Amino acid sequence: MTDVTIPDGVTNIGQNAFAYCTSLTGVTIPDSVVSIGDGAFAECGSLDNVKISDGVTTIADSAFMGCGLTNLVIPNSVTNIQGFAFFGCPLTSLTISSHVTSIGQEAFFSCTNLTSIMFPGSVTGIGQRAFASCIGLTSAYFLGNAPSADVTVFNGAPATVYYLPGTTGWGSTFGGAPTRAWFLPYPTVLGFGLLAHRVSFTISWATNTSVVVQTCTNLANPNWVPVVTNNLINGTRPFLDTQLANDPGRFYRISTP
Repeated sequence: MTDVTIPDGVTNIGQNAFAYCTSLTGVTIPDSVVSIGDGAFAECGSLDNVKISDGVTTIADSAFMGCGLTNLVIPNSVTNIQGFAFFGCPLTSLTISSHVTSIGQEAFFSCTNLTSIMFPGSVTGIGQRAFASCIGLTSAYFLGNAPSADVTVFNGAPATVYYLPGTTGWGSTFGGAPTRAWFLPYPTVLGFGLLAHRVSFTISWATNTSVVVQTCTNLANPNWVPVVTNNLINGTRPFLDTQLANDPGRFYRISTP
């Protein structure tokens, strides 16, 4: 087989279903599929074109281990990437959706062509050696707090880990790699929520720059009113809207002065 289209209605691709189909180059997975089993496409060395459906929640152990995938987008439905899932794939591009919470051990071990990865804030745990031996990996960017991990995550990779000011749990190293504060080219908001019945969030950007918080009550005909100008000490500054009243809706934006 060189190409497979799995029909709508199929919900599960079972263990080792297409393993060692070495001539397989493309697979179309419908949105009805919710699970891709252990080793489902393992060692399909020619497989370089896969669209993982928006119904899949878990990519199981070794599901695409040894495949020829070069570009990979993990869809929003996926919350768990299990161990060895993409072990040894020649990935050059990897997009991890903002719903993934865990990445298993050696999930991307020896993906030697990866040079940069962006981790969404949803990731709370990374397994042992998940990105070890990724010898081309120089940059790992994290949008949230430090996930749980041990010192082997980036073993053998020349990576630097970048984290946003205002996020927590970071030390001088993470996963065996050195860390560095990551200043975006634009201000961003972290940890949006309520505190004492007032809207609260943290602004992250470059150190000692100023950011204006503006608000309006109607996006259809907005009248943006400045609330406060914050100077970002060490790249971050908390914000609390002390003017919040009983507006049916209240919207915020941040900008430079």
